[in-house]
Amino acid sequence: MDQGDVLVKVDYSDLNYKDALILNDGGKLVRDFPRIPGIDFSGKVLESNVSEFKKDDEVVLTGCRVGEIYHGGYSQLAKVKKEFLIKKPKNISNKETMIMGTAGFTALLCALAVNARESLLLGEKVNDVLVTGATGGVGSVAVMALSKMGYNVTAVTGKPENVEILKKLGAKNIVNRSEFEGETKLLGKAIWDGVVDTVGGNILAHAITQTKHSGIIAACGNAGGVKLNTNVMPFILRGVKLWGIDSIQISMKRREFVWSQVERLIDFNVLDEVVQTISMDELINIFPQILKGQVSGRIVVDVNK
Repeated sequence: MDQGDVLVKVDYSDLNYKDALILNDGGKLVRDFPRIPGIDFSGKVLESNVSEFKKDDEVVLTGCRVGEIYHGGYSQLAKVKKEFLIKKPKNISNKETMIMGTAGFTALLCALAVNARESLLLGEKVNDVLVTGATGGVGSVAVMALSKMGYNVTAVTGKPENVEILKKLGAKNIVNRSEFEGETKLLGKAIWDGVVDTVGGNILAHAITQTKHSGIIAACGNAGGVKLNTNVMPFILRGVKLWGIDSIQISMKRREFVWSQVERLIDFNVLDEVVQTISMDELINIFPQILKGQVSGRIVVDVNK
């Protein structure tokens, strides 16, 4: 692969919803074939022709449209532009960076957006936070991070068999997804100081109407639909803020800051309970399950197995 400045020996990648879309049929994301998928990877530098990285540096890549318009991480070698890489934080392992991956990184962006109500906007303290799609890759990490921030987390899931693990991750309350179905009101009962929505569609519409004055909703997913049927009342009467979360086109300085928060907000001993490590062969059988909503937690791909 000749698409960059730094050649990396890949140790681990992962499986995100976006990966599953690409593996399915390109997901309308891949325009030029052949393309090596895998939007994330971690590994060690083999060769570098730039001063920022030297041989044996441990590096992490998430997003940056790798696996989509550039060759990705489902390979034992990856050559990428220097702008896509950061040096692995010293306090976490190569594998742990992929337990996070784009999903975990996005979850931290969402948690920090909710936290911005008190940290940046100088509003009232955040107490009650809703996480939709809580058993998914983003949702499960968001539950933990928000709990570590000291918030009362209510997790929404359609998988009652995962109640205990959600509680281990830090959820105080579990709500069935069915409670967020049906017609939405112009304004519902104000319950949430913040919301992390990983689903979109009707569930997000319900969450907007239930958000308290000055609450922040971090929206990052569309598994429940790309259309949003809502109204202006929560925004103009309650000052609700809908904060779109994109984990791809963000500054390197912000990327490094988010990774620096992993040690504070993530307990990998607990998160390990919702992590599967699979081989490249197993990847082909598992990715369709993500598209059907049948996978909980995070999936790490050992590209050398």
